[in-house]
Amino acid sequence: MTFSITVQPSGHRFDVDDQETVLSGALRAGIGLPYGCKNGACGSCKGKILEGRAHHHAHQPHALSAEEEERGFALFCSAHPDSDLVIEAREVRGIGDIPIKKLPARVAAVSRAAPDVAIVRLQLPAAERLQYLPGQYLEIILKDGRRRSYSMAGAPGLEEQIELHVRHTPGGVFTDHVFGAGATQMKERDILRFEGPFGSFFLRDDSTKPIVLVASGTGFAPIKAIVEHAVMKQIDRPMTLYWGGRRPHDLYNDALAHGWEAALPNFRYVPVVSDPTAEDAWTGRTGFVHRAVLDDFADLSGHQVYACGAPIVVDSAKRDFVAERGLPADEFFADAFTTEADIAHE
Repeated sequence: MTFSITVQPSGHRFDVDDQETVLSGALRAGIGLPYGCKNGACGSCKGKILEGRAHHHAHQPHALSAEEEERGFALFCSAHPDSDLVIEAREVRGIGDIPIKKLPARVAAVSRAAPDVAIVRLQLPAAERLQYLPGQYLEIILKDGRRRSYSMAGAPGLEEQIELHVRHTPGGVFTDHVFGAGATQMKERDILRFEGPFGSFFLRDDSTKPIVLVASGTGFAPIKAIVEHAVMKQIDRPMTLYWGGRRPHDLYNDALAHGWEAALPNFRYVPVVSDPTAEDAWTGRTGFVHRAVLDDFADLSGHQVYACGAPIVVDSAKRDFVAERGLPADEFFADAFTTEADIAHE
């Protein structure tokens, strides 16, 4: 059975089969609903059902609480329609114009950036290019059909290869392959399949507001793409990057970020380490990365914030920036990297 979905306030309409989610139908129709993980873990696709009925498949309670569901809210990546629907959602311009492709890619290089972080470079077929927005991600398709999501870590069009930052999750079916040994280890010239681009986390370059970038761990990857895109497009908005990790080695591209600060007049970099040890001899900022932003900014009402990393970092940043520093909620853009147990980003 097919149901009609109407999006307010735009008035856009699309059809959804009762076996697919509202989000999958929207993507197929080129309608730019906001989303991140696509499987009920991050909450980026949350909206409201104004008319009609839907049911959810499994999702994380922190992404949609029972109380929110009773009030008519829904996660459109997990919501299956039971009738025609009228939904309320803020559409994202641009993502519906980019084709989603399934492509093979050859592993061009694998290098260690930290004990538990690998930089993987993928070479596309000679006649192919991947169009994407800075901050979006792709899905590696495993042999058994399962998928693992990784953000592109370079500005679109800057390089012929696709750069991914992979953190090792012990027991992770893909990351164990990347970090394995012997016959089980990923090697140069291996062939992978992926689909993309996905996600509504990308630089809104139609704004003139100063930018605060917040990254934890490998959440640096899409932030790197955003910064490189801004440099390439000569976007001169003030940008401040806060990058947090438990130990200094977690800031695995620290030299690159310091290089941006030295080369770009409107760029500032603030590294933050939460649990340094005596052997680290760390003399920089300590504590939670989003608290460093709160310490430095008394007022965020005139800014845009782009946050990427662990869900606790992203959720805390949005809550505190909006409640304590006046950031407009619609100027907070995020991609929460969930674990393999949450069936999303590794």
